[in-house]
Amino acid sequence: MSTLPPCPKCGSTYTYEDGTMLVCPECANEWSATETASSDEKVVKDSNGNPLADGDTVTVIKDLKVKGSSLVVKRGTKVKNIRLVDGDHDIDCKIDGIGQMGLKSEFVKKA
Repeated sequence: MSTLPPCPKCGSTYTYEDGTMLVCPECANEWSATETASSDEKVVKDSNGNPLADGDTVTVIKDLKVKGSSLVVKRGTKVKNIRLVDGDHDIDCKIDGIGQMGLKSEFVKKA
């Protein structure tokens, strides 16, 4: 009996094969068996679906209020040399005039 990997979405061990796909009966997640080997790394994507990497330059697509301050990061602001981190705000950066910030990738696009 072969051992199948657990579901990457819910962690269930009751996965089964359906042709070339693996299926989780608990959450109905389907994924490719070859996909499991390359899914160790979290891929952060911008609002258009382009993958981001450390050191990229991005543009803010929406006016963002800075929590705890009256400052606003205006739409169209370019942010250079971003750093990807784990967490809710997956981009760490330094914005001129504001300083260190955490941004969500859904509010930026790759420049």
